[in-house]
Amino acid sequence: MLPRVITDRADILIAGAGIIGLTIARELVAAGRGDIVIIEKESGLGKHASGRNSGVLHAGVYYAPDTMKAASCLTGNKLMRAFCKERGLPLHMGGKVIVAGNEGEVPALEELHRRATLNGASVAFVDEKELADIEPMARTTGKALLSRDTAVVDPKAVLEAMRAELVGSGRVKLVTDCAFRGLASPDVAETSQGRIRFGRFVNAAGAFCDVVARPWGLSDHYRLIPFKGIYRKLVKGGTYPVNGNIYPVPDVRNPFLGVHFTRSAAGEVYLGPTAIPALGRENYGLLSGADSEALRILTEDAVLFFMNPKFRQLALIEPRKYVPAFFHADAAKLVKSYDPKLFESSPKVGIRPQLVDWRTKELVMDFLVEAKDASVHVLNPISPAFTASMAVAKRVVAEHF
Repeated sequence: MLPRVITDRADILIAGAGIIGLTIARELVAAGRGDIVIIEKESGLGKHASGRNSGVLHAGVYYAPDTMKAASCLTGNKLMRAFCKERGLPLHMGGKVIVAGNEGEVPALEELHRRATLNGASVAFVDEKELADIEPMARTTGKALLSRDTAVVDPKAVLEAMRAELVGSGRVKLVTDCAFRGLASPDVAETSQGRIRFGRFVNAAGAFCDVVARPWGLSDHYRLIPFKGIYRKLVKGGTYPVNGNIYPVPDVRNPFLGVHFTRSAAGEVYLGPTAIPALGRENYGLLSGADSEALRILTEDAVLFFMNPKFRQLALIEPRKYVPAFFHADAAKLVKSYDPKLFESSPKVGIRPQLVDWRTKELVMDFLVEAKDASVHVLNPISPAFTASMAVAKRVVAEHF
């Protein structure tokens, strides 16, 4: 029996009801568009990256000034904060400090200050005494970088508020348990619930963005390599003075920020995430979620291990953090005193769907937006995609609709 047809057609069909899909739909409604259908393969929202991230709204510190990340991060931060304030959603304006573990990290800290300044971010160097007033437990070498506009939201609350707004507009239909399967013809999508004819198509499929882009031939030279982010959490009843966010100086050659302390919008203190090469796009457990792609991913990981020194360093260091002692060692470098017994394993696990340009064997550092034949594809939607989503949506709609 053929699957039931959920709708005959849509003016605009969006694949993926994560933060990118929802914000693009919201921007389309604001531009006067209607007859929008969003299909989501899961039974609800926030099952993957959009609901599993730390909730940190980044503030334009890390990104090279000529990138889409730099252009959209700070604007997206401000738009998301305004959205949360208008709707009374949880929002914690705790800021962020980036601390230097040793003298060798100070030049990288200064490079972050340079980038942040060029990106228009509100940042300042603080000395050790000033740092103690901001984050009493944070430890640095000489100076730290303060990011004033870094905030924390509740990602699932944001997703639900957007869903309610879109459905309430009468212009958007959101269909869950409906996966994109391919193209039946250039303007007809094959889904797990039937065929949908569309005028325009938007690929906001997150970890499956490359799969959804294949019928248009737009991801042929990319490979998706997933990285797993595991967290630890302050034990119930425990106390540890974290006011906002305490981050290490990252290696700016890779798009990962390192294990850090975050006080969530609900007041809980988390540690993480890691950047462990994973065995699947939804490999949240040790082996669960390692699917038929595991062999492909392992093979491509092996190629990168031998051809990309930066990936090789990650592959040698990050998997050790499955062992609590190594995870705790990273955390202890950021603070004056640390008791591993205060931080227990957390069920929160995320996957970072990282694109690799297989022609160069390099990790793609920026967002990618590509268009072809009445379709628009948001590729490599990695951090700070949640932060930047509203600004990215404005750009997508302005340039492609």
